[in-house]
Amino acid sequence: MHCPACRTDDTKVVDSRLAEDGNAVRRRRECLDCGYRFTTFERMDEVPLLVVKSDGTREGFDRAKVIAGVSAASKGRSLDEAAIEALVDGVDEEMRAIGTVVSTAQVGVAVLDRLRLLDDVAYLRFASVYKDFDAAADFHREIELLSKSDPAPTA
Repeated sequence: MHCPACRTDDTKVVDSRLAEDGNAVRRRRECLDCGYRFTTFERMDEVPLLVVKSDGTREGFDRAKVIAGVSAASKGRSLDEAAIEALVDGVDEEMRAIGTVVSTAQVGVAVLDRLRLLDDVAYLRFASVYKDFDAAADFHREIELLSKSDPAPTA
């Protein structure tokens, strides 16, 4: 670390402590040449998660979009905000485990997998938009798949 006063790179850490609710480390440093003391902050550099859309464009993973979609699908249902946040946290973690670039299909399937466990109606609502249902037969097919995969449906 270069000293801001004399620009030498011979400094030592005098004190370290957590800052910003544990999201950073505050370090007091002292220049060994001129004795100048200064403070630095160390933060984790998070790699952004990119989502490749069906048209090939890329954008950053937006938790707010996933929350909005799940909230719309679960409107009037028994899912509270904490359950939706936990669902989105799980999707976020799963996508980051895959890598730094994921597809919208991978995100959609991860949401559906989690919604299936929480609420059948919310699952069907989300699936109808995600899978672009255009006929009653689509709902019937999805309900049959849901019945086969989940012997004890919720909701």
